[in-house]
Amino acid sequence: MTESPTFAALGVDPRLVAALLADGIEQPFEVQTLTIPDAIAGRDVCGKAKTGSGKTLAFGLPMLMATPTTKSRLPASLVLEPARELAVQVTEVLARLGEAVGRRVGAVYGGADLDVQVRSVNRGLDVVVATPGRLIDLVDRQAIALSAISTLVVDEADRMADMGFMPQVEWLLRHITGPHQTLLFSATLDSTVDRLVNRYLTDPVFYETQSEQVTVDEMEHHFFKIHQLDKAKVVGAIAHGAGKTLVFVRTKRGADRLTAALHAEGVRVAAIHGDLRQTARERALSDFGKGKLEALVATDVAARGLDIEGVDVVVHYDPPEDQKAYLHRSGRTARAGETGVVVTLLLWDQELPAERLQRRLGLSVPIIEVFSNDERLKNLVALLPEDATELSP
Repeated sequence: MTESPTFAALGVDPRLVAALLADGIEQPFEVQTLTIPDAIAGRDVCGKAKTGSGKTLAFGLPMLMATPTTKSRLPASLVLEPARELAVQVTEVLARLGEAVGRRVGAVYGGADLDVQVRSVNRGLDVVVATPGRLIDLVDRQAIALSAISTLVVDEADRMADMGFMPQVEWLLRHITGPHQTLLFSATLDSTVDRLVNRYLTDPVFYETQSEQVTVDEMEHHFFKIHQLDKAKVVGAIAHGAGKTLVFVRTKRGADRLTAALHAEGVRVAAIHGDLRQTARERALSDFGKGKLEALVATDVAARGLDIEGVDVVVHYDPPEDQKAYLHRSGRTARAGETGVVVTLLLWDQELPAERLQRRLGLSVPIIEVFSNDERLKNLVALLPEDATELSP
């Protein structure tokens, strides 16, 4: 079997290679192996890869190598992200690497103090990681200029389209008028994203990581029929037995109600949704990532684009609207080749839609009645689907 190449063999700057090694990162993932050499060579790159596949380093390493030091309000590199949480996460990764090559990295995104971000830009940022709306606001205020951008990254392009941000993205791309390299990454290349590629990338090279179903196939899927009054207790039992449990709900109010119920069950838990202050969301994500929380309750919008490592169990507390939502939510576990468990909770009137969902997903998983006092809920990570048939009172 061919041995995986090293970052050094891909042409990555030795200072960056050393910084990666200091963080325990020795071998590149597939998307990095495919795209980094062409990106370093200055080609426009279009990569089809999912969140959690290693895209941040795939674009971040070549970008940092190509980024010159710049003047106040004139960044040389720009990374567009669809969600503020993702912008924060990407900034944290790139800022550590940027220190190794003397480049300053900062983020601008909505929901945070505008004046603080303006002062950060004024002090001088070589790389700006931004959500489209806040960046447009800064451009309109003449607090930042895009005339010196030499490397542009459009990350999670399909999420940009799903969230209705494509007009803002195109507005920004039209305002980057100088010669520049563009690196675009997306989980899908549908008509909207394809149009963006055709319009704004120059002679791009295309790369696609292996089967989109790889992470899904590595998950264990469970569909549990539960009773309404026992629903939160079932989640509590699962959370107590798993390292990190990410729970998806449909509404902000539902997230708050479930978080309170889980607190009553003795679960260390927090919520993230659009009504919370950005500082509260960032603290919840940080505490969950560090293992201080057993569970994180999230709405779909709040969780878009999140890249949280080490999620053991994803729980669909409210069933997803369709198979696309199921895959997007469930993809928060089984990251980068790891295994994971996905649990869908169903009330009596939700079984038929769940059966239709399974058919669309190509799954055939029994729907089993479960009660919160079943001890095996506390070790779902070790439970095989065939064993789930015994999960009954």
